[in-house]
Amino acid sequence: MSDDLSKRRLGRGLAALIGEMDQPLQVDEAPKPVNPDRMLPIEHVSRNPRNPRRQFDESDLQDLASSIRQHGIVQPVVVRTVNGQFEIIAGERRWRAAQLAGLHEIPVIVRDVDDRTALEIAIVENVQRADLNPLEEALGYDQLIAEYGYTQNDLGGIIGKSRSHVANSLRLLKLPEPVRDMLSSGELSAGHARALITTSDPVALARTIVAKGMSVRDAERLAQNDVKAQTQPQGAKAEQKDSDTLALERTLSDSLGLEVKIAHRGGNGQMRITYRNLEQLEEICRLLERR
Repeated sequence: MSDDLSKRRLGRGLAALIGEMDQPLQVDEAPKPVNPDRMLPIEHVSRNPRNPRRQFDESDLQDLASSIRQHGIVQPVVVRTVNGQFEIIAGERRWRAAQLAGLHEIPVIVRDVDDRTALEIAIVENVQRADLNPLEEALGYDQLIAEYGYTQNDLGGIIGKSRSHVANSLRLLKLPEPVRDMLSSGELSAGHARALITTSDPVALARTIVAKGMSVRDAERLAQNDVKAQTQPQGAKAEQKDSDTLALERTLSDSLGLEVKIAHRGGNGQMRITYRNLEQLEEICRLLERR
């Protein structure tokens, strides 16, 4: 499958590849059964080791298992054949819950796709269903970029998110492992974590945020004070930025997915945008030219 064809197919949404089995239900709408291709012994189905989703809440799985015992699996698991076995493309949560429910067979839809397309579907399905935590989402984007040469614009178009959303997600991978663990476990939100990226000691600040139960806005102020302390010349009086300037820096940084600093004095000033590769520079130029 060519790169362009894969991206065009994925751009049409999951329905183009795996049907309508995973569309969200409207309130009070009864689940509509999807006809499977076949029933498979559950032991013949294995998880996809490249699935970006790593964490599955045990209580949620138990709830789903109870529903499966009563109603069965309404939406089939989507699989592909790999070395004579069936590997999950989409539906690992249902497969796990089916095991807890004691099922011996599960309904499946079989699709003939390569490694790349299987990874793309897994990432898109999980993102569209909000099943990934922020770190898993960032790792999935990073995997597509590293292995298949996607740009941030490509990914934004595929998943229905802005390029800045993709860029901000990828920035989370710059954080040290202990902070990433707190993000993965839900102790920190993505907003908390982004505030820590440019600080001198993200781990210590993250622990302070968790211990004090700080809001994202409080975390941003804590991080801003840390960054000011880093940049303040020895023996010099710290330059105090007003709250409007700090808010504008945050807004522009989140919009671009890049670090933005504003130095404003009277009616004059400078705005500094930090980029780390040519793709980011080209994106800045494209946005400026479009204006």
